[in-house]
Amino acid sequence: MDREAESFTDQPPVLAIDGPSGAGKGTVAKAVVEALGWHFLDSGALYRLTGLYCQRCGVDPDDVGRAAGLASELPASFRVVDGNEQVWLGNEEVSGELRTEATGALASRVAVLQPVRDALLQRQRDFRRPPGLVADGRDMGTVVFPDAPVKIFLTATAEERARRRYKQLKDQGANVSLASLSEEIAERDRRDASRATAPLKPAPDAETLDTTGIAVTEVVEQVLQRVEVYLRQASAHL
Repeated sequence: MDREAESFTDQPPVLAIDGPSGAGKGTVAKAVVEALGWHFLDSGALYRLTGLYCQRCGVDPDDVGRAAGLASELPASFRVVDGNEQVWLGNEEVSGELRTEATGALASRVAVLQPVRDALLQRQRDFRRPPGLVADGRDMGTVVFPDAPVKIFLTATAEERARRRYKQLKDQGANVSLASLSEEIAERDRRDASRATAPLKPAPDAETLDTTGIAVTEVVEQVLQRVEVYLRQASAHL
């Protein structure tokens, strides 16, 4: 069976959107979710949710066995309402709490535990349900959904990504330095690209889209066109 034929399976389709911080993954993913009506996975939020879930259940985040157990049953869901992401832990929306420094500290503790990472790998794959999934992250196309039929790697220059982050933080009233943000992003890029586990890189069969200087609406349209091409081809193979 050739590569093209293998891409048409009975599995619900996955659009994997990967790329570095500030490339526009979240913004594009949310717009695509609303356009397609597919499910949404914000993989980066899962470690924060796991840390928060440990706290809610009275489990020490450093307790490998119990933390991994909670990660495997994590009652997480993601919704997009009027362009805004909502993160739910069971029946409670916790979007605001996930952004706190305290939750970030909990996430950093569970993220270094390999059994937790293994449990979350399967948990991420469980999000694949009809009619399809938009998965936003850094290793969606390489590790989590290597068989995803549509893979997009969004990127932009470090300077462009720093400017976007600077504007976002200033709009939130934060006192930040553009130069410092540029340095932080460049350092994070180096760290993510050189890490031993799931380094940040495009999947061999991913299409790279450079979003530097391009309007979000145009990027979204390009991504939707790729999905529509796949869906037409898949329909023809039925």
